[in-house]
Amino acid sequence: MTVHFPFQNSYSALPDSFFARVAPTPVAAPRLIKLNRPLAVQLGLDPDVLETPEGAEILAGKTVPAGADPIAMAYAGHQFGQFVPQLGDGRAVLLGEVIDKDGIRRDIQLKGSGPTPFSRRGDGRAALGPVLREYIVSEAMFALGIPTTRSLAAVVTGEHVIRETALPGAVLTRVASSHIRVGTFQFFAVRRDTDAIRRLADHVIARHYPELLGAERPYHALLSGVVARQADLVARWLLVGFIHGVMNTDNSSISGETIDYGPCAFMDSYNPAQVFSSIDEMGRYAYANQPRIALWNLTRLAECLLPLFSDDQEKAVAEAQDILGAFSETFSDAYQAGLRKKVGLFTERDGDDALIQDLLDAMAKNQADFTLTFRKLGDAAGDPAADDARAQFMDPGAFDEWARRWRERTALEPQTAAERQATMHAVNPMFIPRNHRVEAVIQAAVNNDDYTPFEELVKVLAKPFEDQPDYAAYADPPLPEQRVLQTFCGT
Repeated sequence: MTVHFPFQNSYSALPDSFFARVAPTPVAAPRLIKLNRPLAVQLGLDPDVLETPEGAEILAGKTVPAGADPIAMAYAGHQFGQFVPQLGDGRAVLLGEVIDKDGIRRDIQLKGSGPTPFSRRGDGRAALGPVLREYIVSEAMFALGIPTTRSLAAVVTGEHVIRETALPGAVLTRVASSHIRVGTFQFFAVRRDTDAIRRLADHVIARHYPELLGAERPYHALLSGVVARQADLVARWLLVGFIHGVMNTDNSSISGETIDYGPCAFMDSYNPAQVFSSIDEMGRYAYANQPRIALWNLTRLAECLLPLFSDDQEKAVAEAQDILGAFSETFSDAYQAGLRKKVGLFTERDGDDALIQDLLDAMAKNQADFTLTFRKLGDAAGDPAADDARAQFMDPGAFDEWARRWRERTALEPQTAAERQATMHAVNPMFIPRNHRVEAVIQAAVNNDDYTPFEELVKVLAKPFEDQPDYAAYADPPLPEQRVLQTFCGT
C-alpha cells in the first residue's frame, strides 16, 4: 500500500524569501504511538495506510511523500517583549497543504523533524514528553470547541535527544489552518520589504478571510478580522481556565487558532495571577494578562501593516488605532457572554456582571477549583440540594451567600431547572487536561514505554462535557503532593 497525500501547496509558491527549502532529517527506527484516525479521514487520508510501517516513516520524516514540497517558514518575533529579527521554523518542516473534506486548506507539518536554517544551533528535534503534551492538549482544546491546531500523529524516532538528560525523541504531525503568525509579518517589516508584506497580506486574505476579497480597504479589513478572531480566542481560553504560557508574537496565529503548546496549562484553583511556565519569571503571560498581551501582539501586527494603509504615516497610525480600539469591547462581550452561560444566565440584566465577578472573587479567595466549581454549579441549578459546588470553597459560607443571590437571579429566567442544568453542562466541562494527569502520562511513556495512560487520557478528554462515570477520577483536582507548579517549554 502507498501513502497518498493530495498536496496542493500554495505557501511554497510564494517568493523564496518566505521560507527555506529543507527536507526532514531521517530517523533511525520510527514507531507510531498514536494516529488520530478521525482527523486523518477528515483530511482525505487513509488511516489504515498511515498505520503501516511506511506511514510511520512518513510521519517521522524518514520518507518524504510524493507531492510534498517541504519547507521551513521564516518569521521573526517578540519573545517576552524582546524583538528577535529572525526566528523561523527551527525544528519543524511543513510538508505541504491538503484540502480537507469541508473544502478547507490545511497545513501538514512535522514538528521535531530535524535542523533547518533557522535552528540557531539547536538540534531541531523534539523530546517525547512535549510531543505527548501537545497531542493531549491540542486535541482537548478541539473537543472543548476552541479554535486550535490539531495533532494527526505522534511517532517515536528510535533515537534520543539531549536536554538536561537523554530523552526519547519523537515527532508530532501537526495540522493547522496555516502556520502564518504575527511574527511572519514582522520578519518582512523589520527588513522594510513592503512588497513582501503586501504579498503576505494578500495570501492571508485569500486563505483565511476570503470574504474580504474585493473589499474597498482590504488591509484595514484584514487587521479588523484578526483583531476580532484573537479577541474571541482569548475569551474562550479564559472561560476554560487555559494559560498559553508563551504568548510571543511568533506564537500568535493570524488565523485565530491556538498554536504552539509549550509550557501551557489549565488552572486547578482559580487564581487570576496564575503562571505555570518556567520561563515566564515575571508573569508576563499570567492567566489574567492574556487579553492585554493579545492586544499588544495585535499592535505589533498593525505596525507591520501601516505601509499598506497609507503613505501618510500619521493617518495610517490613526486608522490602525481605531481598529485596535475594537479589541477590548469584542473581548469583553465574548467573555461576559461566556460567563453568563457558565452561571446559567441567558438574558441580560443590570447587576449580572457584578454578580459573576463576586463569584470569581470568592473562588480566588477560597482557592476553589475553576473547572469543578462551574460544573457543579450546573448540578446545583438542577437540584438545589446538590452541594458539590459549595464543597469547592474553603469557607462554604462564602458560596452560600453568593448562591442565595444567584438563585434569586436565576428565578427571573424563563428556563426550567433541568433546561438550565443541561445548558450549563454544555459549556462547563467535567474534564480538562489536568496538569498532574498529563505529567503522569508523560512519565509512564518516557520511563516505561507505557502508552496505556496516554490512550486513556486522550479518550476521556475527547468527551469533556459528558459525565463518564467510569472515568470520574479524571475530573479530580490534584492532591497536594500531585500539584504541578511549573511547566516547561519543549525546545
